[in-house]
Amino acid sequence: MNFIPLSQPDITQVEIDAVVDTLRSGRLSIGPRQSRFEELVAERVGLRHAVAVSSGTAGLHLVLLALGIGPGDEVITTPFSFIASANCILMVGAKPVFVDIDPRSLNMDPLLVEAAITPRTKAILGVEVFGNPTHMDRLAQIAGSHEIPLIEDSCEGLGGKHKGRAIGAFGRAGVFGFYPNKQITTGEGGMIVTNDDKLASLCRSYRNQGRSDAIAQGQTASSSAQDNRAGSWLAHERLGYNYRLSEINCALGIAQMERLDEMLAARRRVAGEYMRRLMGMGDLILPNIESNDDASWFVFVPRLCDLYGLVERDRIINGLRRHEIGAANYFPCIHLQPFYRERFGYGPGMFPIAESISHRTIALPFFNRMDVNQVELVALTLKVMLDREKLLKP
Repeated sequence: MNFIPLSQPDITQVEIDAVVDTLRSGRLSIGPRQSRFEELVAERVGLRHAVAVSSGTAGLHLVLLALGIGPGDEVITTPFSFIASANCILMVGAKPVFVDIDPRSLNMDPLLVEAAITPRTKAILGVEVFGNPTHMDRLAQIAGSHEIPLIEDSCEGLGGKHKGRAIGAFGRAGVFGFYPNKQITTGEGGMIVTNDDKLASLCRSYRNQGRSDAIAQGQTASSSAQDNRAGSWLAHERLGYNYRLSEINCALGIAQMERLDEMLAARRRVAGEYMRRLMGMGDLILPNIESNDDASWFVFVPRLCDLYGLVERDRIINGLRRHEIGAANYFPCIHLQPFYRERFGYGPGMFPIAESISHRTIALPFFNRMDVNQVELVALTLKVMLDREKLLKP
């Protein structure tokens, strides 16, 4: 039997040709493909600026730097996310302040966010968990009323909308990620989107070793004899990083963006197939999307009902894997990761909703080209695992 992977990138001959053409062009960094990729993403989100970077994590890091957030500052965020959304706060020397989540959307509870704001709060970092944008408008309102920026970790949500507004367009800046399991991939990569001219300019400089914005946008030392004489390519205005995204990655991103609607439709189709097959299983809680939202399906993650816990969930995941079906525990709570427990003294029980849900989630195989037979096999195998757990109960 063929193994069904947890995820799989959707790469066609179009992407392969785009990468090969780039390799043959002789221009592998800071070129026209970067500019075009940025244009496509900015246009999709409806914002003026897009800044391509080497990863979603790099993008979040640069946004925090550009906003001047640093030691002594606090940023409110979720404990139920991939760890990068909190790590980037530590990267600038600030402190992540976690609040518990809404059990339906799995995003931060807006009431708890507002209650957590103090004079040291310098930003709210909201995450569209699994591509679900619920509450992002409310977080934007809270941020605005307290005159602090909302940073959107939209790494899991490209192409989705909340009440007609694009994911990534609610905050001072949004950040997308393009890892191979995302809606589109550049292999590795990310994109900052914003309407803030100054923030965009700073992020372009930071991503390119602190060079001026003009140089950072592609006026390399080879593009101007005057620049060569002035040595501007080796002039650095601020401490910066090498967070650039290569022309090879950007070529892949362009080809993927041109297929985005096709790929989003494929993901909706697979999610619908799962919904139809799993909705009758009473021991499962299926993903919940508000009727006025257009979610961007990143993964398909049902969870066990509260009659089950961590031990049973892990047995089911291991059972699926034994039957050659990829499965995972998305996401372990960030505050219970060893580094956070040791540094901040977090422990079990501090964010009970996030912890309870984290102990019961099962990420199932989910990718564009998944066919109905594969979905059926996953659903039937999951049912067998659930039935087995019922028989094991005393």
